[in-house]
Amino acid sequence: MAHAHRIDVHTHMIPDFYRQAAVDAGAVPAQGRYPNWTPQRALEMMEANDIATLITSVAYPGFLFGSAEEAAQLARRCNEYAVEISEQWPGRFGGFASLPIQNHQELDRGCEEVAYALDMLKMDGVMLFASYGEKYLGDPAFDPLMEELDRRGAVVFIHPTFHPNSKKIDLPFPGFMVEYPFDTTRAAVNMLFADVLGRYPNIKFILAHAGGTLPYVSWRVAISPTIDRRLPQWSVEEIYAKLRLFWYDTALSPTPSTIGSLREVAAPERILFATDWPMAGETGTVESVRAIDRLDLSPEDRAAINRGNALK
Repeated sequence: MAHAHRIDVHTHMIPDFYRQAAVDAGAVPAQGRYPNWTPQRALEMMEANDIATLITSVAYPGFLFGSAEEAAQLARRCNEYAVEISEQWPGRFGGFASLPIQNHQELDRGCEEVAYALDMLKMDGVMLFASYGEKYLGDPAFDPLMEELDRRGAVVFIHPTFHPNSKKIDLPFPGFMVEYPFDTTRAAVNMLFADVLGRYPNIKFILAHAGGTLPYVSWRVAISPTIDRRLPQWSVEEIYAKLRLFWYDTALSPTPSTIGSLREVAAPERILFATDWPMAGETGTVESVRAIDRLDLSPEDRAAINRGNALK
């Protein structure tokens, strides 16, 4: 596709073997059912939306089901499959590696898969959920994993999940609608005040969905140390500088109200085009691409979001 130029950093693959394993275990995705996915369907979506390359990952429930050994085997199979399709269609597919982490107390298998996926398979980075069990990223329990990722200068795509407390909320609508953005926000703020970005400067952290609600609440977060002395005593300016160290994707966040807020917080060169296909559905994907095209951006900024920033 000679004219295609967008790089989509947030799409999900659902190979048949993964779908079957999840269904057999009674695990379901956030929207309650698995959408149809094949590499061929992905290519059709790309042709229709001027997308040159997809970077795939495995969404919730990830590998949070089955035994630890079964999770490790399934994650390995998903990673090798991601590389297979990238070799079958060169330049069209990349992949963020799946890690068989089920809770914060068992990171050894995750670290082993980091080594295999990045050192041997040469994948584009890894995907982490915002939380595992009761713990959010930023907790010291995850430091051994962060050390492995920092040593490799890895790209780490952070995707929301359902924290145990989120599952207890008695609301009639699907959790992905608002709980997902909150989950990302909690992880990002926890990482911020744990100084993960400062302690592991070689990791490039991408926050899904424009950082959840982080851009909107950024000033509230930044002023909080003046209200509560238990927080690190950083200035407002220092906290905004730290927020600019994150990368942010545009998945399900393509409107002026969201992107306008994001552009007040993110470094311009760290905003990345994304669709969340196929989880966003066909209509959601098409509408999000149209919305991105309607944003009041300079040609240079549009080109950077669509391709240039991800390519760097």
